[in-house]
Amino acid sequence: MNRIDGYAPIRDYAAIGDGRTTALVARDGAIDWLCLPDVDSPPVFSRLLDAKRGGSFELQPAEPFEAERAYRPGSNVLTTTFRTASGSVRVTDALTLADRTIASPMRELVRLVEPLDGRVPMRWRARPTFGAERRTRMERRQDRVVAVSGRHAVAVSAWGAGDAEITDTTVGGEFVADGEPAVLTLASAHGEPLVFVAREQAERSLERTDRFWRDWSARADYDGPWREPVVRSALALKLLVYSPSGAIVAAPTTSLPERMGGVRNWDYRYAWLRDATWSLDAMLTLGFHDEAEAFFWWFMHASRRTWPRLSVLYRVDGGVQRGEHEAEGVDGYRGSRPVRYGNGAADQVQLDIYGSVLDAVARFWREGGHIDKDTAKDVAKLADYIAKIWREPDSGIWEARGERRHYTQSKAMCRLALRRAGELAEAGVIPDRREQWEPAESGLREFLDERGWDEGLGSFVRAPELRELDASLLTMSVLECIDPTEERMVQTIDAVRRELAEGPFVYRYRGDDGLPEGEGAFLACSFWLAGSLARAGRVDEATELMDQLVASGNDVGLYAEEIDPETGEFLGNFPQGLTHLALINAAAAIAEASA
Repeated sequence: MNRIDGYAPIRDYAAIGDGRTTALVARDGAIDWLCLPDVDSPPVFSRLLDAKRGGSFELQPAEPFEAERAYRPGSNVLTTTFRTASGSVRVTDALTLADRTIASPMRELVRLVEPLDGRVPMRWRARPTFGAERRTRMERRQDRVVAVSGRHAVAVSAWGAGDAEITDTTVGGEFVADGEPAVLTLASAHGEPLVFVAREQAERSLERTDRFWRDWSARADYDGPWREPVVRSALALKLLVYSPSGAIVAAPTTSLPERMGGVRNWDYRYAWLRDATWSLDAMLTLGFHDEAEAFFWWFMHASRRTWPRLSVLYRVDGGVQRGEHEAEGVDGYRGSRPVRYGNGAADQVQLDIYGSVLDAVARFWREGGHIDKDTAKDVAKLADYIAKIWREPDSGIWEARGERRHYTQSKAMCRLALRRAGELAEAGVIPDRREQWEPAESGLREFLDERGWDEGLGSFVRAPELRELDASLLTMSVLECIDPTEERMVQTIDAVRRELAEGPFVYRYRGDDGLPEGEGAFLACSFWLAGSLARAGRVDEATELMDQLVASGNDVGLYAEEIDPETGEFLGNFPQGLTHLALINAAAAIAEASA
C-alpha cells in the first residue's frame, strides 16, 4: 500500500466496531480513525483527516512487507497477514464487546499479533491526539501508559511487544514476532477512572466478540445470489448501529471528500430517518426482526420530539442535531477542506422522508409488528400533516444547499406516504381519515403526471423547473411509488442509464446544486439501477450489472459513498450505510424476479 502525503487510499481501509463506535484500519496496519467514547464523539485517532497532526495506532513489520487481509468468516473481527523476507505474521483487530460479568473498559481495542513462520521484526506506535486541536500528555501508571487530554484518558497496554518507550505524545516499541503471540490494547472509560485488564481477559474478549458476530450473521435468512456480499453488507450495517438506542449512522466518518481537494465534505456520523427506515426494510428482508424492531422504535421515539414535522437527522442518542462548524487547523483528507463537524442538513425540509417513514410503518405491521393505539394516532397525524404540506418546495433527497424546489422524487414519496396511510387505515391499524388524504394523493398523482413527466426526454425529471435526469427517480421503482413495470418507469430507468451512467456506475445528476461542480458516481444509485432493472423484468441485465457492482467493493467487501468510474478510487464517507442497503435491496429484488 502506498500512502500519498501520509494518507492511505479510502479503498484501503477496513472497519471494526463494537455497537458504539467504529475504527478504520488501513492495509498497512495503522488505525487512523477512532472516535471515543461514541461514534459522534471527538476522534482519538484522526490521521484520516490530518496526516501530520491527527494521530494513529501503527502496527506493522519493520521491514518491507506485503499485506493480505480478510474478516474472519461471518465476523467483524479483522485479520491482516503481513509477509516479509523474514517470515509472516498475522494481526487480528477487534473493538471488543464488554463482558458484563466483570469490570471491563467502556471501550476496548485489542490487537493480537501471531507469528506464522520465520522471525518478523515488528514495530508499533500509538499517538492519541483526541482531535488534532487538542493537547495530549503521556504518563506511566504501573506497567501501563496513559494518554490524557483534559478529562479524556485512554490506556495503552502491551504484552510480548517489547519495552514500551514514551515521548511527550507517543508510546511505542519494537519486538520480533517468532514465538508467543503479542497483545496490544487501548482501553477507554471516556474519563477517569480507567479500568486496566489482564492479557488473558483481553484475549477472551476478542474471542467472545468473534463468537457474537458469527452467531449474529448465521441468523441471516437469505439463500439468494451474492449471499456472501449480502451478509457482509448486513455486518457492515450492524457496525453502524448505535446499540444503546437502536440508531444507525449513515457512516462512521466525517469530511471524506466526494471530490479530492473539493468542499463536498460532510459529517455523516448521525442517524438519518431515511436510512433508518430503509435499514428496517433490509433487516426484515434478511430475517433480523429484532434489529428491525429496534430501528422502528428508535425512529418513532426520536421523531416524536418534533412530530408531526420530521427532522432530517438525529443524534445517536435521539436528540435533534443542531449546527455545523468547520474545524480550524485540520488539513483535511489529502487537502480536502473544510473539515466539518455537525451537519447543516438537519435544518432542511426534505419531504421524501415522510414516505420513507410511512412505508416502514406499513412494512413493520405487515411483518407482524405491533402498533399500539398512541403510535397509530401519531401515524394518522403524520398523514394529516403530509396532506397539508405536500405543495411546499423542499431541499430534496440530495440535500441541495441551493434554493428549495418541487422535486419529483419528493412528491412521489409523499404520494407513497398517503397510499400507505390509506392501506393501514383500511386494515383498521390507524384512525381512518382517508377523506382528507385522498384529495392530496390525487393532487400528487396529477403533479407527477403533468409536471414531473417530460415527453421530450421520455422520462420523469428532477423537478418541473429542472428538466433533467436525477438518479433518485429510481427509488420510485425500488419503493414501488409507481408500478416498476409501468412504461413511464421503464423509460425513466433507460433514460437514467443513458444520461447518468458511466459503465456500471451512476451519477446522482449532472445539474447545479448550489455547490462547486464535481463529485464521483454514487454507488447507491448504481445498485438502485440494478434493482430497478430486476423489478422491470430485465433480470439478465440486472444480473450483469450487479456482478460488476459487487466486484467494485474493496478487498474486504466494503463500499464507500462514491467511486471514480475511471480509477475505481473510493470517494466520500466510508463505509457508507446507504450503499450497503442498496446492495441488499438489489440482490433481493433480483432473487425475487428470478424465482
